[in-house]
Amino acid sequence: MSILKPLYSVYEWYISRELVQDNMPKHVAIIMDGNRRYARIKGNMNPIDGHKRGKDTLEQFLDWCVDLGIEIITIYAFSTNNFERSQTEVEGLMKLFKENFEIISKHKKIKDNKIRIKAVGNLELLPDDLRESINTAEASTASYNNMLLNIAIGYDGRLEIIDAIKKISNEVKEGKLTTEDIDENLVNKNLYTAGLADPNLIIRTSGEERLSGFLLWQSSYSELYFCDSYWPDFRKVDFLRALRSYQKREQRFGI
Repeated sequence: MSILKPLYSVYEWYISRELVQDNMPKHVAIIMDGNRRYARIKGNMNPIDGHKRGKDTLEQFLDWCVDLGIEIITIYAFSTNNFERSQTEVEGLMKLFKENFEIISKHKKIKDNKIRIKAVGNLELLPDDLRESINTAEASTASYNNMLLNIAIGYDGRLEIIDAIKKISNEVKEGKLTTEDIDENLVNKNLYTAGLADPNLIIRTSGEERLSGFLLWQSSYSELYFCDSYWPDFRKVDFLRALRSYQKREQRFGI
């Protein structure tokens, strides 16, 4: 790897020259897939250690986004389906999330770059101590407005839409709305991501080519990019390639 590092630096520089700052996506969403498979191919690595390596990659990814002027980042950290994994792994992940949200609330990089943190998902599914850490991280960054980091945790796109339907149905039942009031804007206001611009670009690592329930409503016109690297191995070169691909596409609405 030490021999390849200088080559990657040159390649990063080469791709960066092709990128147009005025055509950067405002909102990048990423499905950080492959932590467990990364741990598996390393031999005797614990799956939680694979997730910890993924956390290190996320910190680097945030640095790249800051440098490139990306305004909104949404990461898929934990889906509702992930609760079906082994109890040991789920408990380990909940502990890891709690520790990381606690770190975020005090992190110098978050403060220096004025990054606001928001958790999106059905947070009632999470342990009480994790929800407390999330509340602390959100409150401590609430006044920041340079960048927004959305962490999708306890998230599922279908559940999000169902929850939005329930909220709207209750307001109709209470006479606050009529069925004629229901439109796209109203649905948007009742999603976990209410008030956010839809993602311009969605990246998925690990070679899988599906959304797996991620931002199903919001991704209607998102550009999709699939990368073979497992998330812990995701490099700046991979990110720059995704941005280059995005900028070469002609964004169309419709078919």
